[in-house]
Amino acid sequence: MAPIVPPIKCQGIKTKIVPAIRSLKAKDVAGRWIEPFCGSCVVPFNLRPERALLCDSNEHIIRFYTDLRSGSITSGLVREYLSEQGARLKRQGEGVYYEIRDEFNRGSTSLAFIFLNRACFNGVMRFNRKGQFNVPFCRKPERFARAYITKITNQVKACASILRSVQWVFQIADFRATLACTAESDFVYADPPYAGRHVDYYNSWSENDELDLAAELKKLPCRFLLSTWYQNKYRTNPNVLKEWSASGFTINTFEHFYHVGPTESLRNSMTEALISNFAGVVEAKKKKAAQPSLFDFPENGMEDAGEIANPTSRS
Repeated sequence: MAPIVPPIKCQGIKTKIVPAIRSLKAKDVAGRWIEPFCGSCVVPFNLRPERALLCDSNEHIIRFYTDLRSGSITSGLVREYLSEQGARLKRQGEGVYYEIRDEFNRGSTSLAFIFLNRACFNGVMRFNRKGQFNVPFCRKPERFARAYITKITNQVKACASILRSVQWVFQIADFRATLACTAESDFVYADPPYAGRHVDYYNSWSENDELDLAAELKKLPCRFLLSTWYQNKYRTNPNVLKEWSASGFTINTFEHFYHVGPTESLRNSMTEALISNFAGVVEAKKKKAAQPSLFDFPENGMEDAGEIANPTSRS
């Protein structure tokens, strides 16, 4: 079955490693699926837990999914808005993008958010210190072709359908507050910004945040799964072995390719790590991490890409 791809694009979206996460997720979760960094929500949309607490510090993401769940925005409204603004963009050029960006920064709406998210440069979701979206235009005035709008609205429709069948709570929250409300029967999946890569995702992500997250995860009363980077062609993440090499933790690693990023240096194959406080091995076919064709991903760089290759496990 083809994976559900959400309408929101985020750096480090985990579409391609959902199978690995599914293979490690506990099968007997009686409580809630909890994510302190829900981002695009690609993982819960594909795993579809009955109950979930999905949190993020990015108020725009939380507002979008809250509006989608309540029916304040629909696939029809998204189609209408993107068609109208896309036509203006095609006629008038990039000035339309910056007009909508300025309006969004004065008073954001979910419709403007999805427009900016899909029309910005390289799919980067970036905000300045004042919390203002500051990514430039992708320089494609014909961005919102009919087929592209249909693809986005189909994604919105699929996610809205799932939201009607589940009991999910969306909250704007710091990860510390989210993890503090876990119970033994819950399962936590943590996918924080990767230090040194996506540090301006919404709020900055520091070394202290990284250490605090490790400390909070170790105190959890329930099982958890942590996504992080293990190494790339430039360096190795020192925190993985420092924080997670002790007995009781399992580190699964595999190759993965990222297309989203502000520079070419951030679009490379990377060794990812899935770290858990329980035993488990990723089951995946060995396949070289490869860049998809433009036909596979018409957003031209706004999807995560690459299959899991050469998974290994250590505990």
